[in-house]
Amino acid sequence: MREHRWKIMSTTILDSRTFQPLQPAHQLWQLYAPESAPYRFQAQSVEDAQTWQTRTRAALNDVMGFQHLPCVDFEPKVIEIVDKGDYVREKVLIRTTEYSTMPVYLLIPKTSTRPLPVALAFHGHGYGVKDIVGLWEDGNERETPDGIQRDFGVELCRKGLAVAAPEISCFGERQTDFSYLRTDIGQGVPSTCDHTARLAFHLGGSVVGLRVFEGKRLIDYLETRPEFDTTRLGAMGLSGGGMHVFFSTALDERINACVICGYYSTFKDSILAMHHCACNFVPGLHRFGEMYDVVGLIAPRPMFVEAGNYDPIFPIEAVKRSVEIARNRVYRVFGCPERVETDYFEGRHRINGARAYDFLREKIEH
Repeated sequence: MREHRWKIMSTTILDSRTFQPLQPAHQLWQLYAPESAPYRFQAQSVEDAQTWQTRTRAALNDVMGFQHLPCVDFEPKVIEIVDKGDYVREKVLIRTTEYSTMPVYLLIPKTSTRPLPVALAFHGHGYGVKDIVGLWEDGNERETPDGIQRDFGVELCRKGLAVAAPEISCFGERQTDFSYLRTDIGQGVPSTCDHTARLAFHLGGSVVGLRVFEGKRLIDYLETRPEFDTTRLGAMGLSGGGMHVFFSTALDERINACVICGYYSTFKDSILAMHHCACNFVPGLHRFGEMYDVVGLIAPRPMFVEAGNYDPIFPIEAVKRSVEIARNRVYRVFGCPERVETDYFEGRHRINGARAYDFLREKIEH
């Protein structure tokens, strides 16, 4: 029998310091330096902060992309009106651009005096806006809060606020039709978020920019409705909806107060540290430092941060650290660190609501 000789290769076990340079992210992390970002918050006085805000808000608009799309007539079409007893739910379609239509649910309390203060309600990942206005994914009515978003649009309405809840781009009725793909020969169907984000990157913008633009158009539309008082305007959202609230409040000064649930922390410890949908990313955002720097575009308006101690994608210690920096480095310049409030609750990635709903109502009615 012929003898086979196998050459045994010796293997060297690399320690962590030797192994790190083999990882591409190791090199990129060396370039991550929010402390030297050109648009980081460095103001030491209110006057300096206001100058910084004007310059930085314009620069962030440009980085987001799609903030200068041509506006068209809204051409509103009311699809349905449903009497829910203590409030009315209206569904309306509005045009945001020549090529884009956005469904919006309006929850209008019956008992409050007109014109009504308004809360923008931005849903996160899931089956879309129905999940925050008391509807199951098949459109059937739901009378008991469910899931991580807990029908928070309905809860805000029952606090006496008119609620405007849009179907955010890439979710629900606004998903891309990929029926042309040859799935029979192995072509997979991408998620709408991922595909739209990559297309937006190719065009020099971001899905975040698209969503912020449409949020602005929604406020423009609400200003045409006499039953709404948009001088008393707030915003609340969870996860991707919290991201929407964060950047929309930073870039649109018409929003008087905001509630950010399951999002506010640091880019380094969350968005850049683990898997997140591509719709969270904005090319060039590093020039604006960390989340607590961007907060300078929200200050001195009231901000509420809600976070669960077992949230796996927005680590609670990073949330707390970022909140303290926002209070002591940013809001203190404006003389109002107390305007950053928190609810650190026991739980995972979800809405809590123990203080958030009352906070938003109080701050926008103040």
